[in-house]
Amino acid sequence: MDPRSEVLLRQAELFTGNLLLAGLPGDDLLGRFPAAHGWSWHAGEQALLQARFAGRSQFGVNVPEAAFEAAVLFLPKSRELCDYLLQALAARLGGRELFLVGEKRAGIERAAKQLSSYGKPRKLDSARHCQLWQVRVDQAPAAPDLMTLAQRYELPLADGPLSIVSLPGVFSHGRLDRGSALLLQHLDQLPAGHILDFGCGAGVLGATLKRRYPESQVTLLDVDAFALASSRLTLQANDLQAEVVAGDGIHAAPFELDVIITNPPFHQGVHTEYQATETLLREATKHLKPGGELRLVANNFLKYPPIIEASLGPCTTLAAADGFHLYQAKRPVEVRTSTRESRAERDWRRNL
Repeated sequence: MDPRSEVLLRQAELFTGNLLLAGLPGDDLLGRFPAAHGWSWHAGEQALLQARFAGRSQFGVNVPEAAFEAAVLFLPKSRELCDYLLQALAARLGGRELFLVGEKRAGIERAAKQLSSYGKPRKLDSARHCQLWQVRVDQAPAAPDLMTLAQRYELPLADGPLSIVSLPGVFSHGRLDRGSALLLQHLDQLPAGHILDFGCGAGVLGATLKRRYPESQVTLLDVDAFALASSRLTLQANDLQAEVVAGDGIHAAPFELDVIITNPPFHQGVHTEYQATETLLREATKHLKPGGELRLVANNFLKYPPIIEASLGPCTTLAAADGFHLYQAKRPVEVRTSTRESRAERDWRRNL
């Protein structure tokens, strides 16, 4: 059980009615609160919830339309995203209660100060290195328009400017990160066919690839609903069409890929998380065609080449700059060889 969920269960008598759990983990919390329903923007957590509590959690970037009497927000990492989520929930809770739960190291006390915009907040509990806060929404705000919170900027590329749109909570919100900048300089001479942008974020790489290789099929994959919405906006802003897929890791990716391009994140919340990238590297050979190519950019201190070589074979460093390395590897072209000798070979051996 997630420690944040454990804190809620310590105060279970407060959560007996029609409750919305926003950003909830994929544990048994919905089973403990049978009248509650969830709202998730993490595809992995949503898949777990759907498997165990079918139909009781919604995936997306907007507050569920179904009515609720109170809401609990599980503190997200991003301050901008937290602002949007608190306002969106408070707008639906005039005269009712809004709760905020999160880890101390994630900044729950700072975030709790934002509750004072809606009423008088109070701390209900502190345990498991987490805190639970509550406010009665006496001053309900207007419902926020998520699209007005989007940040837009242009990339000056060789084939013309590319418009990027990012929503709150998306990696490198409103700016180009250094890893993607390095990758953008080395997207030439890719095999034609099906290209995957793994961990697409705001769609910087996916949109660039679709414009540069218009005949190729491009798929953008991410675990986060706000990233997926941003990628769709970026594609739309540039009159491009590509497939956008929600999924928690490479297992959600198509097979028979010609190229995997990725600038994978290695943080989840306040915790360091390498598993999604390491799984990608170990499983890439199952999703790439023979001869298919992986290009990955990563911080210098991340020791990915040994994992790449164990899965795909020789790993080449294409470039290095600003604390990042760009790696390239190809799935070997499998050559079938027979282990059975022909009659002529057997006769020749007998005569030796």
